[in-house]
Amino acid sequence: MDQNIFVGLIGLAALVALIAIRVPIAYSMILVGGIGTAILNGPAIVLSQLKGLAYSQFSIYDLSVVPMFVLMGYLASHSGLSRDLFRAANAWLGWMRGGVAMAAIAACAGFGAVCGSSLATASAMGQVALPELRRYKYAPALATGTLAAGGTLGILIPPSVVLIIYAIIVEANIVTMFMAAFIPGLIAVAFFLLTIAIYVWVRPESGPKGARVSRREFFEATVGVMPVAIVFGLVIGGLYLGFFNPTPAAAIGVFLVGVYGIARRTVKWAQVRLSLLDTAKTTGMIYLILLGAEMLKIFMSRGGVPQAAAEMAVASGLGPYAVLTILIVALIFLGCLMDSLSMILLVVPFFWPVISAFDFAMSQDDLKIWFGILALIVVELGLITPPVGMNVFVINSLAKDVPMRQTFAGVMPFFFAELIRVTLLVVFPAITLVLPHLLKG
Repeated sequence: MDQNIFVGLIGLAALVALIAIRVPIAYSMILVGGIGTAILNGPAIVLSQLKGLAYSQFSIYDLSVVPMFVLMGYLASHSGLSRDLFRAANAWLGWMRGGVAMAAIAACAGFGAVCGSSLATASAMGQVALPELRRYKYAPALATGTLAAGGTLGILIPPSVVLIIYAIIVEANIVTMFMAAFIPGLIAVAFFLLTIAIYVWVRPESGPKGARVSRREFFEATVGVMPVAIVFGLVIGGLYLGFFNPTPAAAIGVFLVGVYGIARRTVKWAQVRLSLLDTAKTTGMIYLILLGAEMLKIFMSRGGVPQAAAEMAVASGLGPYAVLTILIVALIFLGCLMDSLSMILLVVPFFWPVISAFDFAMSQDDLKIWFGILALIVVELGLITPPVGMNVFVINSLAKDVPMRQTFAGVMPFFFAELIRVTLLVVFPAITLVLPHLLKG
């Protein structure tokens, strides 16, 4: 084995060990990347990189969209949008068997369209929907499982911070990635609703019917959700139609959500200040992870690990879809151990060279888009997969009386629905690619 590759593999093992002992992912990647490069090429190279690497990374214009969308998500959490969304969805769906759980899924999808964070979606909708699910005596497994699964919609339905980071890593167009995520996101919502319908058909007592609302309440709830439609239409619709680029679109979204919260008197100076501080913390964390990922990527490239992995995959004799299946299984496993952003930053520099080495009967640009959406969906799976499904922990922190095993049991039907969706997108890439091609053409 080549000496550089051996050093790279030792570095990879050291990285896994650091993550296993709970060293923050950013520090782990910076440490391994810096020491590894120093071993391969000398300390002077590392010092030279540090001199300009942070500036070159953080001055990328596309990254300016990240704090904007993060801020929009925090303002949305404080503005009462989650309550309005759930109230409207419950007015439309709550009268059916399992309808309150379906309303929670629909509201999660709506909140994800202005938030972009799965954990924030799960937390915000859990606080709003869980009391209503308890009031109608929903089975604890179905109630908590629905909210944990519904939270995953925040990561795929545009705008998505993780999707933006993926686009920057593989040098794909952010707007094109948003287009590609739209139909798979709608399919996820439809599959989750169908999962609940089947669940309550098999176990009718687990999801009783809710109460029908009056026409006046229905009208008021529908009107109350119009601001979400306006924000989504202006931000995402404007992006799709080419009226503006992602950063101006995000700024417009921040302004509209802020105005909505101020008009509702749910967002005051204290909430604005808290949102700005949380945005600074989250953005700083993201940027530090990006710096660590770049240092690790440089080390691994100098060691030749990604190239060796691609060559080994091609030499194995396995077909492209067999290799893709192996990578998907690996992503599901890794998703159980770390958060979505860290996983994307860690594995894409290794997995993308392997995927791009095979012929999937599509252009490299289409392959970037298709693989990115698949990777993001599998990251979603990690958020609800035992033993470390982060969304499950978020929901269980709100429902402390529900044993964790019950929530994981309630999440499993949604997990299998997601596996079906992944299979569909693998077998029919056109589902992912049709909208980008249509809007470009």
